[in-house]
Amino acid sequence: MEPKWLEWSKQLQSIAQAGLTYSKDVYDLERFESIRKISVEILSSFTDLDESAISDLFANETGYATPKVDIRAVVFRNKKLLMVKEKTDGGWSLPGGWGDIGLSPSEVAVKEVKEESGFDVRPIKLLGVLDKKCHPHPPSPYHTYKIFIKCEIVGGQALTGIETTAVDFFSQEELPALSIDRNTRSQIEMAFRQLHHPHEPAYFD
Repeated sequence: MEPKWLEWSKQLQSIAQAGLTYSKDVYDLERFESIRKISVEILSSFTDLDESAISDLFANETGYATPKVDIRAVVFRNKKLLMVKEKTDGGWSLPGGWGDIGLSPSEVAVKEVKEESGFDVRPIKLLGVLDKKCHPHPPSPYHTYKIFIKCEIVGGQALTGIETTAVDFFSQEELPALSIDRNTRSQIEMAFRQLHHPHEPAYFD
């Protein structure tokens, strides 16, 4: 599903990042900087992102380029799915965020649910590991793996957090407008499918 220009831009960025990390020759470093600049120009040409903003994103990435990890918690109550309204775009998403150094995926899921929704949860099952490029998300400068973990509520109450403006539960038939950078309708449907067929194996791309 990922357009070719986005694939090329990410590949060029990956090559440039590795070259800038491991090269010692000043001329090679200049060449890899040029490759990085081309990847920025490609991404800027096809999106609304400013070149300087993209450059800042890429400049913060060092070392060998690897995918980022996004953790999403799937929490049901009375067969309705817990979702939070994102402050940044007004869309609804499963609680979650980037993986944190020092925390396991399950620990991140627990932390994000508490921070974004107010509920205390316990992780119980891995539902899926998805490659963001295989799903209809908006263009992103990062290659991202998305991990979906089913959790159950053990305490707490609905409370918004720094990044959220509302907390609610939704049936499959009454889904709100989604924050599709974070989760797509097909991914939400995967969560409900796992609810109705709990013995299905974890999904992966």
